[in-house]
Amino acid sequence: MKYYIKLLRPKDWAKNVFLFIPSFFAKHIFTSSKIELLLAGFAAFCCIASSIYIINDYRDIEDDRKHPVKCKRPLASGKVKPSHAIIICGFLIIAGCAFAYVANPGLQLLLVLGVYFFMNLAYSFGLKNIAILDMLILAAGFVFRVKGGAIITHTDSSDWLIIMTFLLALFMAIGKRRDDILLRESSGTEMRKSVSGYNLEFLNTMLGLFSAIIIVAYISYAVSPKTITRLGTYRLYYSSIFVIAGIMRYMQVVFVKQKSGSPTDILYKDRFIQITIFLWIVSVYILLYLPNSPIFNAVLK
Repeated sequence: MKYYIKLLRPKDWAKNVFLFIPSFFAKHIFTSSKIELLLAGFAAFCCIASSIYIINDYRDIEDDRKHPVKCKRPLASGKVKPSHAIIICGFLIIAGCAFAYVANPGLQLLLVLGVYFFMNLAYSFGLKNIAILDMLILAAGFVFRVKGGAIITHTDSSDWLIIMTFLLALFMAIGKRRDDILLRESSGTEMRKSVSGYNLEFLNTMLGLFSAIIIVAYISYAVSPKTITRLGTYRLYYSSIFVIAGIMRYMQVVFVKQKSGSPTDILYKDRFIQITIFLWIVSVYILLYLPNSPIFNAVLK
């Protein structure tokens, strides 16, 4: 059973928390009806994402068997039969559509989910082999998650929110490709065709560039008059300290500690990053939901 669960890649479901971001910033995420709908939407994206992972693993069985890490995946290792994987994939697609309809009756969310699915399908069947485009597609997937969350709760997703999501996701995609380059250099084997379009110097430069862009963009978003009017507070910039700390820690893990740049690995394994994300959430919650708290106002005076 554990191999069938592993086939779904539940660790990667953490990416779908981006679905909750529009509602969180709109200050109504804790409304019971909103939470129920968002959880249904979260389940929908998890099902569709897992179906895509299965399709990708099925298509890449032979390549994965040559990979020092991916060879342990259920299909590549032979722990799960391909025929079983196809059946599970079909069930997940149906379940994902059902959850999407529960979250947002009608076609709007189903359309977003459909575009997300076929975009990733195109990625699996060839676009992942095109350097730069492969990273842009990965980043676009996070934007679709945010748009999905906005549709479910009938919330406007601001331009800044979309831009920030895309930049952060692209930053993480660059870190992931950097891992592929390091693996190629250490093993002498090219596991992904798009890797030939990158080198370590280029990706290191891109990481540095996008880390700076993300920090500047977040602070610009926090102090923008439109954001202040929309959120009802001018103090959001206080939370930027945790954004800066998170970016700095990521760069430290990658360049100083020479560890994997995989966002999922870092999220689950790095305590500093976990605490930083938690403190960012708490700070934004206080700034948006408790702006008139006497203790809070006394501290910031």
